[in-house]
Amino acid sequence: MQDKDPSLDTAPDTPSETQAPANADSATTQQTAAAEAAGDAVAVQDPAQLLASLSAERDQLARERDEYYDLLLRRSAEFENYRRRVERERRELIEFAGMETVRELLPVLDDLERALRAQSADPEYAKGVELIHQRMLETLKKLGLEPMSVKGEKFDPHLHEAVEMTPSEEFEDHTIIEEYRRGYNFKGRLLRPAMVRVAVKP
Repeated sequence: MQDKDPSLDTAPDTPSETQAPANADSATTQQTAAAEAAGDAVAVQDPAQLLASLSAERDQLARERDEYYDLLLRRSAEFENYRRRVERERRELIEFAGMETVRELLPVLDDLERALRAQSADPEYAKGVELIHQRMLETLKKLGLEPMSVKGEKFDPHLHEAVEMTPSEEFEDHTIIEEYRRGYNFKGRLLRPAMVRVAVKP
């Protein structure tokens, strides 16, 4: 009796065993597709809500832009004002640097004027004093000294110092009739008030 081939006794694979991997792959694919569909559903927003969100963000950025622009304008204006103030102070410092020096020289100028008014027996001496006074006055004028001319003017307490009040009907009330000491300005600013005698109504 011929022996039977053992390989012939092996039963073929059952359908459940051969289709299990395919079913698993199919289930995985379906889950992946479902997840992607759910993600797409989450990512897609309502157009009206998206538009409102973008509008709100745009308005916020516009407000911030305007605030920063206003701040820039204020800072620029403050810096410009500071620059102008510093420049003005620098010019004033240069312009009036010699003011105190000129003020200290006024008594010398007063002495020369008194010497000119005094009688001198020596004409050459008087001429020399006049020359010195003239040169000194011209030099101080170049620096900014401005002599006042007050005789016949109305008395101004901001510019004049009244040392004597004289009743008079010849002159109008509060008219300066005599100058005792000359007053000076320095580049438009009062340097020293004039000492004067003022006429008043009797």
